[in-house]
Amino acid sequence: MSIESAANELRLLIKQTKEHVSFFQELDVSGIALTTDRQVAHVDEQQAKPAVSRATVSSDATLPSIQTGRESTEIPLVIPRRRTLAAPSPADLFGELPPAAKSIAKSGESMEQVWADIGDCMRCSLHEGRTHIVHTEGTSRARLMFVGEAPGADEDMQARPFVGRAGQLLTKIIESIGFRREEVLIGNINRCRPPANRPPTPDEVSMCKPFLLREIAAVRPEVIVVLGNTAMKNLLDVKEGITKLRGIFQDYQGIKIMPTFHPAYLLRDPSKKRETWEDLKKVRDYLDSTARREN
Repeated sequence: MSIESAANELRLLIKQTKEHVSFFQELDVSGIALTTDRQVAHVDEQQAKPAVSRATVSSDATLPSIQTGRESTEIPLVIPRRRTLAAPSPADLFGELPPAAKSIAKSGESMEQVWADIGDCMRCSLHEGRTHIVHTEGTSRARLMFVGEAPGADEDMQARPFVGRAGQLLTKIIESIGFRREEVLIGNINRCRPPANRPPTPDEVSMCKPFLLREIAAVRPEVIVVLGNTAMKNLLDVKEGITKLRGIFQDYQGIKIMPTFHPAYLLRDPSKKRETWEDLKKVRDYLDSTARREN
């Protein structure tokens, strides 16, 4: 056999040996020894012998020895054993779950009890300019609630929420989704009119908001439609604006919240009525679906 033929056979056998190494690595086998000829590169034509011993794999997982007629030398090939990870406990198999969302439990209070606790409220400076405290209006069996920012001039005079022009538009909105005004709850974050209809301050909100939350707990409506940017931020404690969150159901302690534009804003910009209608259709469809499940 020529030198070139012997070299080709050696190259083939080396390739096969590498494949064996990869095979044993996949099986996580350690302690593999590789036997090869140090002088294989100096085989001359006269002394080269074509005989190559058959390859065997012993029980102690050693690679085959390559015989070329010269003394062979074993060169250890150390393959690190794969690290075995401790099995996770069953509780950790799928990672930690977020804590269950806090949910407002239906309280045993009545709306009248909440109002009695409010009394002739002087907890913040808004009482100085008000005519009347404007409480939430509607049925205690309501599935749907509307929450605005604070009373305006008409509401302050009549002691009823949403009775001015914006209130008249809200009544039409409510009727457009198949409800009557007396079938829902209508209220505000604050119950006293701020001077010149300015937004309530954080301190004023902090004094009044707990009573609204008690009303929500007393009735626990399925959906609350929050009207306008100020009311949305004060109820949900979010930084995003109404244009970003409107039309997307939010969760408030287990109750679905639908942010949408305030009716007073729709009077100033009627082009937003279409978007508001799309928001309210989602509310209608959701309430229709839950009513079907109950039946």
